[in-house]
This record gives sequence, structure tokens and C-alpha cells, in this order.
Amino acid sequence: MKNWLQLLLVFALVLLLAACGGQEDSAEENAENDNTEQTSETTDQEGASEENTTLTVGASNVPHAEILEFATDLLAEEGIDLQIETFNDYVIPNQALSEEEIDANYFQHIPYLEGQIEEHGYDFVNAGGVHIEPIGVYSQEYGSLDELPDGAEVLMSSSVADHGRILMMLEEEGLITLDEEVDGVNATIEDIVENPKNLEFTANIEPAMLLQAYQNGEGDAVLINSNFAIDNGLDPQEDSITLESGEDNPYVNIIAVRSGDENNEEIQTLLEVLRSDEVKTFIEEEYEGAVLPVSSDAETSDDQ
Repeated sequence: MKNWLQLLLVFALVLLLAACGGQEDSAEENAENDNTEQTSETTDQEGASEENTTLTVGASNVPHAEILEFATDLLAEEGIDLQIETFNDYVIPNQALSEEEIDANYFQHIPYLEGQIEEHGYDFVNAGGVHIEPIGVYSQEYGSLDELPDGAEVLMSSSVADHGRILMMLEEEGLITLDEEVDGVNATIEDIVENPKNLEFTANIEPAMLLQAYQNGEGDAVLINSNFAIDNGLDPQEDSITLESGEDNPYVNIIAVRSGDENNEEIQTLLEVLRSDEVKTFIEEEYEGAVLPVSSDAETSDDQ
């Protein structure tokens, strides 16, 4: 009887040890599997990060940075991690691009870029256009250009690159006539040959300060770029007394890069995304005509 009891106890002990051993093996196997999965996930994440290219673009707050922000997810799908650096003036973005602090900038139109290249010797090119920001005429006192009195003071940007644009706009509205022998884009106040209302032009105000001049009631009419107007709560469509036409407008806002970078894959992808139907729809719906998207055949560096 004792022998049978001893055999049963030994058998039970063997089963117990086998069960414990099996649990330990299972636990070790599960731990190994967990480690393998975590390692795999980490490798995948590192691989995804390594595959994506970081692209740093300098931009004005409105609308440029807002458009880029909308495009961020679209660019991520194309393997580009977009970093946006915002600037509040028209000088530093080109300095930052020249000093290789950023890969591209998006804030200026073609005549301004050409003027900057001539003035500072920048080795930049226009990689392609994205949108147009019509200039609006604003007045605290008058509801239309026809109401402007004789001798009215017109405040305009100190940026020479905008003078021809503004004067062509006023000529289209019938307020002045420019010398026919002068290319309108390069026209200056001295090129006005007819001025029936004897308008007086003040052109020494920084672009960002025109909005303040308007709010302070300075001048009878103030010409303000849409980006500054929108950034300060004005609706160009509703608040301006007239708005520049976007048709055949040479003042398209562009992506500027250092010479040689215009054909880089990430720059071309950036342009493709910014000209995509998704981004065009965003611009149209967000700005309701105050910012106008351009087509993919907009002017590029080859046109300069």
C-alpha cells in the first residue's frame, strides 16, 4: 500500500513540475514575442522617419503660412515633413534663404524677387507660382473711386516693386494715364501723363504700416495688399472700394529657392501639392476671392 502511495505522490510531483515548466516557457515565449513586436514597431517608425525628407519653408503669416499648414498632411503623404518658419516682413525671408537657414520661401511676387536679386545679388530663382493676392483700395470716407475729390491723397507702398502694379490698377480704373512708352510693370509716379483729379501720391510707407495708416484715417485712399488686410481683420471683397483683377496678373506669389534647387524632388513635390485641387479648393473657400489660386502653368524661373 505504501509503495502505491509513494508512486502516486511521485507522479503528482512530476506533473506539477511539468506544468510549472510549461508556464515559464510560455511566459518566456510571450516576452520574446512582445520584444520582437516592439523592436519591429520601433524599426518601422525609425524607417518611416528616415524615409521622410524635412523641408523648411519661410512664409508670411497670412495667407502663405496658412496655406502651407493646410498642405502639411498632403506633403506628409508624399514623404515630406514640412517645417514652417513665419516672418512678419519682406526682408528677413530672403536673408534666411541666402544663409541656408531655410530651404525655400513663399511670400513674394516675381517683380519683388527680381528687385531683391538686383539689389542684394541673391542667387535665387523662381521655382513656380502658387497664388495671387489682389491689392485693394480702402477709404474711411469715400465709398468708390469716383467719389474721390480733386487733390485727394493716395497712400501707397514704399516698395518700388509694387508701384507699377498700383499705377496700372489706377489706370484701368480711369483715374490716371501712364506714358505709353513705359512698361506698366516698371512705371513710376513720374510716368503719369494725365491726372484729371490731381491725385497726390504718398509712397513712403512700409507695406505693413499701410493698414495702420488706414485705421488712423490718414489719406483719402490707401492701397493695401490682401495679405496684410486679411491678417488684420479686413475682408478685401467687402471692405475695399475696389479690388485688383486677378486675370493676367504678373504679381503671382511664388516659391523662391537658391539657384540649383528648383528641380529638387522635394521642391517639385511642394509645388505639385500647393497647386493640387485640394489646396486650390481650400484657398477659394477660405479667402473667398481675396486670394486667388493659379494654374500649374503659372510663371516660373524659365519665364524670367
